[in-house]
Amino acid sequence: MVGHQSTTVARKRALTRTTPVRIIGSVQGTGAEGPPSQVLDRSRWQRRYAANLRITDTAVVCGAVIFAHYIRFGHAPLAPGYANYYVTAYSVLLAILWLSTLAGFHARSARIIGRGIEEYRRAVEASLWTFGAIAMAELIFKLEIARGYLAVALPVGIIGLVLSRWLWRKSVARKRVEGRYQTAVLAVGKSEAVASLANELTRNPRDGYRVVGVCIPGYGPARGEHLLVRSGAIPIVGGETYALEAIRTCGADTVAIAGTEHFGIQGIRRLIWKLEPMGVDLVVSPGVMDVAVSRLVMQPVAGIPLLHIEKPQYRGAKRFQKRAFDFCFALTAVTLTLPILLVAAIATKMTSRGRLFYCSERIGIDGQPFSMLKLRTMVDEADKQLASLLGNNESDGLLFKIRDDPRITPVGRVLRRFSIDELPQFINVLRQEMSVVGPRPPLRREVEAYDCDLQRRLLVKPGITGLWQVSGRSDLSWDDAVRLDLSYIDNWSMSGDLVIIAKTLRAVLWHDGAY
Repeated sequence: MVGHQSTTVARKRALTRTTPVRIIGSVQGTGAEGPPSQVLDRSRWQRRYAANLRITDTAVVCGAVIFAHYIRFGHAPLAPGYANYYVTAYSVLLAILWLSTLAGFHARSARIIGRGIEEYRRAVEASLWTFGAIAMAELIFKLEIARGYLAVALPVGIIGLVLSRWLWRKSVARKRVEGRYQTAVLAVGKSEAVASLANELTRNPRDGYRVVGVCIPGYGPARGEHLLVRSGAIPIVGGETYALEAIRTCGADTVAIAGTEHFGIQGIRRLIWKLEPMGVDLVVSPGVMDVAVSRLVMQPVAGIPLLHIEKPQYRGAKRFQKRAFDFCFALTAVTLTLPILLVAAIATKMTSRGRLFYCSERIGIDGQPFSMLKLRTMVDEADKQLASLLGNNESDGLLFKIRDDPRITPVGRVLRRFSIDELPQFINVLRQEMSVVGPRPPLRREVEAYDCDLQRRLLVKPGITGLWQVSGRSDLSWDDAVRLDLSYIDNWSMSGDLVIIAKTLRAVLWHDGAY
């Protein structure tokens, strides 16, 4: 009997030690008191943002429909006449259906505020569905409303919706940099995982994330300690069992969990129940970095949601598709930029002595060397001066960058500013040595210093532009450039290449990071 009682007590003690969710569950206090003030503030500005979007969406849709109506029928809506009333009613119905579809696709959801591509995608997809449904209805019921009318309204409306969202996104980004429209995050997990998560969340101030506190397993009540990360020092508010108490003290409106092993399945479920009446969001880091959303698939297995990561797609048919695009794009680019190249070549020859083209050995796909072509922007035999300038290197890692390189000629500085010196690389693309979009072309000395991870950069052709260029170009650190190159290789897609090309054009026009 005594042995049975001691065994029961031991089991209870073990259960108490290994189930921290019991302590979390006991921290009720905060759950029944309603949403904290920071949650109410976030909801307030999100509703205001959605209302502004609703106004601009209505203006864009009505404007596109009225413009198409006028172009096709030669008069504004509500003009006298039975036939005019008929097409006017049709225009009103189109506008109502279009706006309703935007709402149905959650194109103004708070979840996608400032997220860029997803905001644009939902607006475009809702518009295409609207006009697809109308086209089907016309075909079935033989309404015979002029197709030209629809052909005008659709592109005008899509351009207006995307442009208005781009402007609102710029406004949100500006406010976030100023410290407004922030998402205050309480991070929970081991110190290494929390530090990594905090660094990624705060990497770009325009994303609007601010880590206001961390809960690290094994800690007791707050003792004034801080966790040092790239953005500064973050207060440690205690262990994971103090998460609910810390929400109000830190002013957090989101709880981010970096590693769920200290909660368990039941612990996560109870935490969700506690956060629900408070209006606080819960996000869980999957523990993987630089993986595109398109490669993440949630698969429920035996009632447990498992995150399945698709393999990278850069071989077979995908590689052929990319090669065909590269050839067509490079041929078009060489044809259109030939006059610019001729003017730049004449200016280079007339203002400095030396060869017209600078040929630099680079390492391509599968470690094959090739000569990368560029218009010469430096004085003749500039490579011989490199050793004397290594002490002035402003970059880290294996890169060599100097903002005011004395070897650059006056004409070369202009060519670099507008990236004209890189136009001959389209010849490398036509010779199938490079791609339009890809990792940065590495030097031989860089490849010789690669570790096993960096060898993945040689799985694809190097590119004229890439994630490294649209994310800061020369201003990037070595680690960031490598991370972006590896992310591109693992997450390549044709649509992603098109986005990078569009961002490259913007970076060139605004001279972002070019020197």
